[in-house]
Amino acid sequence: MQIAYFLVRTAAGYAGVGIAVAAAFLAYGIERLDPAARRAYGFRALIFPGLVLLWPVVLVRWARAAGPFAHN
Repeated sequence: MQIAYFLVRTAAGYAGVGIAVAAAFLAYGIERLDPAARRAYGFRALIFPGLVLLWPVVLVRWARAAGPFAHN
């Protein structure tokens, strides 16, 4: 029972961080990586679940895009 509790808590934490990262990315970072996403709110709703699941990848790409060697 303790293993199940640990797994559920870990999954909930991962999803919580994913929701926070996805919301921040959709509010502030998506236009830096994809300028065509400006005012594309239906697109943002479609990619939200994927952003929640793949938040570590999103953070790495977002950090690279905002880094000192970013190409803007």
